[in-house]
Amino acid sequence: MDTKEQTVKQNFPVTGMSCAACAGSVESMLAAQPGILSVAVNFANSSALVEYTPSAANPAEWKKAIQSVGYDLLTDNMAESLEDHQRAHYRSLKQKTLWAVVFSIPLVIIGMFWMDMPYANYIMWALSTPVVLVLGRQFFINAWKQARFGKANMDTLVALSTSIAYIFSVFNTLNPEFWHRRGLHAHVYFEAAAVVIAFILLGKLLEERAKASTSSAIKKLMGLQPNTVTRINGNGTEEVVPMADVQVNDVLLVKPGEQVPVDGIVIQGRSYVDESMITGEPVAVAKENGVDVFAGTLNQKGSFRFKAKQVGSDTLLAQIIRKVQEAQGSKAPVQKLVDKVAGIFVPVVIGIALLAFGAWMIWGGENGLTQGLLALVTVLVIACPCALGLATPTAIMVGMGKGAENGILIKDAESLEKAYRIQALILDKTGTITEGKPAVTGESWSTEQERLQYTGVLYALEKESEHPLADAIVKHLDGISPAALQHFESITGRGVKGTSGNKTFYAGNRQLMDEQNISVPAPLQKQSDTWLNSAHTVIWFADAKQALAVVAIADKVKTGSAAAVKRLQDMGIEVYMLTGDNPRTAAAVAKETGIRHVKAGLLPSGKADFIRQLQQEGKTVAMVGDGINDSHALAQADVSIAMGKGTDIAMDVAMMTLISSDLQQIPKAIRLSRKTVRLIRQNLFWAFIYNVIGIPVAAGLLIPITGFALDPMLAGAAMALSSVSVVSNSLRLKLSKI
Repeated sequence: MDTKEQTVKQNFPVTGMSCAACAGSVESMLAAQPGILSVAVNFANSSALVEYTPSAANPAEWKKAIQSVGYDLLTDNMAESLEDHQRAHYRSLKQKTLWAVVFSIPLVIIGMFWMDMPYANYIMWALSTPVVLVLGRQFFINAWKQARFGKANMDTLVALSTSIAYIFSVFNTLNPEFWHRRGLHAHVYFEAAAVVIAFILLGKLLEERAKASTSSAIKKLMGLQPNTVTRINGNGTEEVVPMADVQVNDVLLVKPGEQVPVDGIVIQGRSYVDESMITGEPVAVAKENGVDVFAGTLNQKGSFRFKAKQVGSDTLLAQIIRKVQEAQGSKAPVQKLVDKVAGIFVPVVIGIALLAFGAWMIWGGENGLTQGLLALVTVLVIACPCALGLATPTAIMVGMGKGAENGILIKDAESLEKAYRIQALILDKTGTITEGKPAVTGESWSTEQERLQYTGVLYALEKESEHPLADAIVKHLDGISPAALQHFESITGRGVKGTSGNKTFYAGNRQLMDEQNISVPAPLQKQSDTWLNSAHTVIWFADAKQALAVVAIADKVKTGSAAAVKRLQDMGIEVYMLTGDNPRTAAAVAKETGIRHVKAGLLPSGKADFIRQLQQEGKTVAMVGDGINDSHALAQADVSIAMGKGTDIAMDVAMMTLISSDLQQIPKAIRLSRKTVRLIRQNLFWAFIYNVIGIPVAAGLLIPITGFALDPMLAGAAMALSSVSVVSNSLRLKLSKI
């Protein structure tokens, strides 16, 4: 039998990238490697999300291929290697920037005020040489590596512009007579070459700092994992061991104020645990024997022992971290278009720069060569595709991180972009709008005396019953002493019968009362009718002669469901409830929550058909369910949202997963999507408009009209500022409320 090999999706850190065109180079090199099915390189978080077939893939070969174009792929001890590399890179960048600024300041002062001092050109040559040839050498090395493969990136633009300015200035310093004979002054641009490099290094330094804070959400999540844990050995002694030594079925002790190290189940002790960092729920959850606990949650006052069930990469926290990292590394459809633009952007800019140079040479008159050279250098400096490359990924990284902090896991960037367009939202009833488990909502007795006398009998009867609704009554009466039963009998489809203290009692439906000729007091009948009209299930309790009590059971609507529905409707989204339940119950739930569109009695395939029908009307449809029994409908929807809590989350089914089971997370998720997409559009607008305005001005378009010529130094500053402004704009989302 031919079985298809399972593919693996993994994030690999990439070092040495300096712009979006670099990401394109890495992506095309990786995509050509055997065994790789898909690859998305993210310039903002220096990573490549690779989907590959393990048997056909060879990461060592990938590494060689990436190194050949001037970058590196980290394949061993990835997290530590990347962190070490980033720290070393940041330190080196800081040092280079500091020295570049130190050399550039006297250069600018001489260039602006003391050009006529003796040996000014030679002094400027001496000051600019270490900046261009030593501190800026990475631009030339990377540009050369790219050129060998017929590629170009930001380093190409910087290397071309600064080397042309530097070589031209050296020529003019050594051969000023060449220009003097032609009646022209021998201008030098040493300060332009050095200051451009200083500004670009400064821009990169600020960019690195800003990029580091876009991924702080991941660092926060990782910080929830303790380094050491207290393990209880077989002989009952306590031992502090490293987190990595914990095995499944180890018994661990969690003291007050400590974080739960791994997922497990409580076996001894009792406490309250703050799960807000994972679920977003502010109220601490009671933990006692048999209750699950999750890694990263914070124990409060009590201490307890628990048995480890999931450790290492299998814990819920590890899954969340993995999902967020994958999502941050994925690409939105708009980003794929931007990457294509960035890929052809650099050659186009070089073309424009040469065109500007040629135009000034032909029509520029006696200063044509000087102006042409200045235009060539300035165009190459100002037209950096960095802002373009950072516009989308930084917004997506901040958006994903913000979602993770609020208990909203978004599978990929495409889901985030699709959620922006949601027009219709489908809600499953059971477990989504309602709690998903029957509970007693009310009880009414004929007299208070009968309640005191016979509650224990009702408890005893329901405790013996195997009917699912009996559990709701048992839970409701928990803590009461059950009466002793001499006889118990189950009456199929009707209820139960029992004897206590030589008296016969019944608990069941109305049919059982009628069959046993039991009289029903008018107040109890009235109460029963009220509950039935509200779609509650009614259980009767009686002795051999008359009904003593009536109990209402319903699947309660979750707190906040009505508020969430109203918020969604206020956002302009049509809310539909689809359920397999009967129309009467569906109508009661819809009335309580304010849902206007209801479809009841549907099979799972019927839900998917209804979604298809809405899509044919041209609507973008989101489906909210538990991700398992609604899988057909979730698959059909444009955006699928799984609701759950803890390990029940169907992470793999849905595009979005809400860790909390609170319906109010849905409007939050949609608002987050809308804010992120708006941010992407703002970033792209500013990145494009900057180039649309900057390049013609740099080419000297305003000189014939206003006499204004853009200095290469100012162009370098503007280029650095554009990248920093795009990243800073993305970081605004971190401070906003969703």
